[in-house]
Amino acid sequence: MSESFKFKSADFCPVKDQELLDRLARMTPEEIEKHDNPDVNIRIIYDAGAVVLAEKFIGIKESFEQNKRYSTIFGNPNPHTHMALAELINRNRISCKNCVFVTMDEWADEDGNIAPDTYQAGFTYSFLKYFINRIDPELRPLPENILCPTTRNINYYSDLIDEKTGGGIDYFTSGPGWAGHIAFIDPCPEYTQVSSIEEYLQQPAKIVTLHPLTIAQNSLHGVFGCSGNVGGVPPKAATVGPRDVLHAKKRVECHGLTTMGTFSSWQRMTSRLITHGPVTPMVPGSIYQVLPCTIFIDPAIAQPITCMELTGY
Repeated sequence: MSESFKFKSADFCPVKDQELLDRLARMTPEEIEKHDNPDVNIRIIYDAGAVVLAEKFIGIKESFEQNKRYSTIFGNPNPHTHMALAELINRNRISCKNCVFVTMDEWADEDGNIAPDTYQAGFTYSFLKYFINRIDPELRPLPENILCPTTRNINYYSDLIDEKTGGGIDYFTSGPGWAGHIAFIDPCPEYTQVSSIEEYLQQPAKIVTLHPLTIAQNSLHGVFGCSGNVGGVPPKAATVGPRDVLHAKKRVECHGLTTMGTFSSWQRMTSRLITHGPVTPMVPGSIYQVLPCTIFIDPAIAQPITCMELTGY
């Protein structure tokens, strides 16, 4: 921040500490990869999504070959990756009969009613259309092992996940939203009214009121037309909780989103807040700093943040 002009951040900003934001903005890729917690492995690499895709396929393949349970979580909509994973399963004739597939979240209306699987912009819709239904029928998981949040199950969704996975998801993957969320664990009243991070981590799946940044971010996504139609984005959502992240056996987070492949990215500062800011419910992804995990960051996201005075939108 310029010394010639000081101001207070807008009220809706989850983090308002200007000195902290300035320090994080200046961080170099070399500084970002270092962390005081040896259990936090930060790696700056290109196309980390390919690594996650490969690891998920290996887990599914081993579950078939070794006849053992394997569970993993899916963020949506992610049709390109999901279609590729379905193709790998089909080409290699890998049965998913031992797999438990969990979806992270789903939209909800103002009264907390969760969107049905027929909602075209919905996450369950995308997951079923571009992944489950593209797996050959004889290779698909058992229907009862495909877990998606619904109005009927949201109050015990975390219990259901623990029951089906044997105490926690084997391979938990995620990517941060603009407000620093994991899934739709936003800096929202439903999750932030706690006295400690330990209490925060015990909270299960819930219906939440979405943060304005989350609504703005999603208005730029393809399912909502990439056009800033904030009024067209549902105001609430169902989401797994911090407890589900805590119970996971292996955690991998990827930071690599840019705006249609350009340098522009709302994720650049969010990534820094998650990896090197304070551990706080106001930046939900910051809990990865106190849990064993791997965080992959794209080189473009790891670039220092500077004033680009000759660049417009």
